[in-house]
Amino acid sequence: MAVRTSTAVWNGTLKEGNGNMTVGSGAYNGPFSFASRFESAGGTNPEELIAAASAGCFSMALSAGLGKNGFTATKVSTTAKAYLEKVGEGFGITKIELTCEAQVPGIDDAKFAEIAEGTRTGCPVSKALAGVEIALTTKLIN
Repeated sequence: MAVRTSTAVWNGTLKEGNGNMTVGSGAYNGPFSFASRFESAGGTNPEELIAAASAGCFSMALSAGLGKNGFTATKVSTTAKAYLEKVGEGFGITKIELTCEAQVPGIDDAKFAEIAEGTRTGCPVSKALAGVEIALTTKLIN
């Protein structure tokens, strides 16, 4: 069983403070702040990292699903947008939009869409985020 660890440290108040997030493998270590989360300042934020996790998981899972169906993807490229919006008195991630383009020799649009749709709900990150709407747009490029 794989266990993955990341850390975050926050210093100070919500608006004036700052923090640092580190992915356990060392692949990413960087700052985050109120401004990087709710405005457009430099640094990252939790929602951006969730979007990256969604895009990465979907791309890998789609490749696996295609393989199980006898197809080999040349390339799978996925962009994820995570929406952070005011919900009641607080904030919530209300939606994740996945946009995927893939090169898959020998597959037709209908079969590709079927496998991609199964991946949308079946990849581990999507399962973990089951309480969030996850929309999918696909494009088969050959």
